[in-house]
Amino acid sequence: MIRVLIADDQHLVRAGLSVLLGAEADVEVVGVAADGTEALRLARELVPDVACLDIRMPGRSGIEVAAELCGPDADPAIPVLVLTTFDVDEYLFGALEAGVSGFLLKDTEPDAIVHAVRQVAAGRGTIDQTLTRRIMREFVQRRRLHPVTAERAGDLLTPREHEILLLLAQGMSNDEISKTLVVEVATVKSHLARMLPKLGVRSRLQAVVWAYQNRVVAVPGPAVGATATGSS
Repeated sequence: MIRVLIADDQHLVRAGLSVLLGAEADVEVVGVAADGTEALRLARELVPDVACLDIRMPGRSGIEVAAELCGPDADPAIPVLVLTTFDVDEYLFGALEAGVSGFLLKDTEPDAIVHAVRQVAAGRGTIDQTLTRRIMREFVQRRRLHPVTAERAGDLLTPREHEILLLLAQGMSNDEISKTLVVEVATVKSHLARMLPKLGVRSRLQAVVWAYQNRVVAVPGPAVGATATGSS
């Protein structure tokens, strides 16, 4: 059962998401919050599998809450899926910097929202398809979040960590990576925990963006979908 926390300052949105997700046999809405402060309190109290957060909320913004829940100092880390009306770069990149596992616009089809929640809970991530190429282009231009170059990372990463990075870029979850490499899931998580700081990133999703930015893997063409890896 996927335990979900919903946080949005609009009653209709909270109610709609609760009905949508609660109707799924494998999803349980364990908490609902109307502002960022309440969302943070409930998340720490309930420790859901996924926190669905709006960006603009009273008290604390969704980005501020996400930084607390899935940032480098979060313990335990709670995967965050952002659902927002705004595709402003400030919000989009702020959410990625905070370490979120997914970013969707609220006009996304209901089935896609349910799928995104399952993806995030499974250790993958998702980004709205209309934003994917914009994100790739912007990160390549900015080179702000990832100061470690591909050449330097080649010296820092072990062969196994490099293998895992390439598998992450293919969209694999921890379970899939463990099966591909024939190792325990705990071993994959240990490698990830050591690898992310070496790259100067905070999350699996940022590691994938780093890999595209530094040409470790090829930037996808227009026909490629929007799914990427997320935190687990």
